Amino acid sequence: MLRKEVENMCGISGFFHPCADYMAQESRWKRILEEMNHRLKRRGPDGEGIYLNDWCGLAHVRLAIIDLVTGQQPMVRKRENRECAIVFNGEIYNMKELKAELLQEGVTFRTTSDTEVILEGYLLHGKEYIKKLNGIFAIALWDSIPGKLLLFRDRLGVKPLFYTLNKNTLVFSSEIKGLFAYPGVKPIVDHDGLCEIFALGPAKSYGKGVFQGVFEVLPGHCMIFDKTSYTQEAYWKLESHPHEDSLDQTIEKTAWLFEDAVKKQMLSDIPISTFLSGGVDSSLVTAICARELKKQGKILNTFSFDFQDNQKYFQSNSFQPSQDRPYVEQMAAFAGTNHRFLECSNQDQIESLYKAVDARDLPCMADVESSMLYFCSKVTDYNKVTLTGECADEIFGGYPWFHNFHAFQTDAFPWSMSMEPRQILLDDTLIASLHMEEYAHAAYEKTIRETPVLAEDTPEEKRRREIAYLNLRWFMATLLDRMDRTSMYNGLEARVPFADHRIVEYVFNVPWHMKCTGGIVKGLLRHAGEGLLPEEILWRRKSPYPKTYDPTYEKMLGICLKEVLSDPSAPIRTFLDIKKVHVFLDAPSDYGKPWYGQLMAGPQMIAYMLQINYWLKTYQIEIL
Repeated sequence: MLRKEVENMCGISGFFHPCADYMAQESRWKRILEEMNHRLKRRGPDGEGIYLNDWCGLAHVRLAIIDLVTGQQPMVRKRENRECAIVFNGEIYNMKELKAELLQEGVTFRTTSDTEVILEGYLLHGKEYIKKLNGIFAIALWDSIPGKLLLFRDRLGVKPLFYTLNKNTLVFSSEIKGLFAYPGVKPIVDHDGLCEIFALGPAKSYGKGVFQGVFEVLPGHCMIFDKTSYTQEAYWKLESHPHEDSLDQTIEKTAWLFEDAVKKQMLSDIPISTFLSGGVDSSLVTAICARELKKQGKILNTFSFDFQDNQKYFQSNSFQPSQDRPYVEQMAAFAGTNHRFLECSNQDQIESLYKAVDARDLPCMADVESSMLYFCSKVTDYNKVTLTGECADEIFGGYPWFHNFHAFQTDAFPWSMSMEPRQILLDDTLIASLHMEEYAHAAYEKTIRETPVLAEDTPEEKRRREIAYLNLRWFMATLLDRMDRTSMYNGLEARVPFADHRIVEYVFNVPWHMKCTGGIVKGLLRHAGEGLLPEEILWRRKSPYPKTYDPTYEKMLGICLKEVLSDPSAPIRTFLDIKKVHVFLDAPSDYGKPWYGQLMAGPQMIAYMLQINYWLKTYQIEIL
């Protein structure tokens, strides 16, 4: 493909103290920056750099995708007595237009890097320039006049950015593990952190990092740290507006927005690929990518995922009505892609459970996450850039709880409406002390209060907005974290065209009768995709990410958990009722009633407890 503006799928970290004198012990603080880079090395195996001055240190590891020669970071620019330095992780899709504007304003560029465009834009226009960026990003920017550090995070929180304040020192990192490289920052979990794990997990409250004193920059926000204080401000927020387009206009605009997002995200100096499940979301992404590459005489690589021998054990249910493979085969033939079927064994899943914790720094979505991490490790044998169909269900209303009357009427997270399944293995004393229901309900109510609504919304439409907003702030955020960590752990850049903020802004305000036009789940998206896909795929009933139905997998997990509990020093023993666990392991699990989302049922509860034990032990966590 033609050379475009650079993208930097990487890791950033650093520190800032307004009264420090880091250069007085230069070698010591450079070693700490190097250690922060070491912790994040899997995010950026192709290069690294550091920057240090009296008040501030910046570190960067790089996964090179475009501008392989001149895109090194940290990047520094000087204007008379003013010095600015930047580290950046992300993709800016409108860089070509932004660079043309800056050239007209007299900027001279030394590289083809989008990092330089952001930095030069800031030097000319200040922090308001962030509003011009269309993309996903985590940015740290040092400005010597007046002496401040700025942190920016993209509108939907696709790219992670965590921070902590340690004795008036700001420490920040793309991943939590990077924070622990700074002296004095320790892995401590208090009451609220335990509630995050047991009452909300694998989700977590936005803005929180589960560990005591660890936070994340909120999506769509800028944080400014200077000599006297720090401030936080939103540069973007989702708003409600009356929808004035007709159905035909809505379909046409949705189709244009989605196609434009996919085309923008195809920019790369190395070959791209797509994940192809045979569902409408990934198939639309694949159809557009394959068509555009064919114009250049190239063939798209596609990948689908399943589990060994799953065809022997699969049983159709309300969550997974059909297997993917026949639809994948049809779509790959239709689009003319070079397709590979990737499979994961039971042993691969279990081994990857712990790697997934290493990647996320937290217990996560059990085998839903570990299998994705495993698959990403196999994709990198062929491609280092891929586009996925993530986020379409949250934006267009694809999940059962958008349509389920009980979920509509229940005053709780619709993907986790009951606390009972979460408590089935826990010690009664822990249950009594954590007040899990109250913690989860408070988190839920906070988001409900923040939901942007219109005065003229009917009670039904208001509730639909609430469910949509809950999904964007919670469920989609969890899946975006999963996609970022599992891909970046393997040096794979995974892009999410549906997470384009223009799509989110527009579709959020489309009324339900258009979003679900004709009473068809994701009817708007399907109509917008007409002509791009075979009819059988375009109108196929939703089937979520696959999981194994092999009963051997659950037995293997049970053996692993029994082995863990036989160790008196196993940290998970503090939180579990051993008798409850053995009763649970000796009884057949119910695959049809998940305790989180659509996929996490009995086997995933066992796997989640194994992850918690590994997390507590490996991170040497102190519990308060």
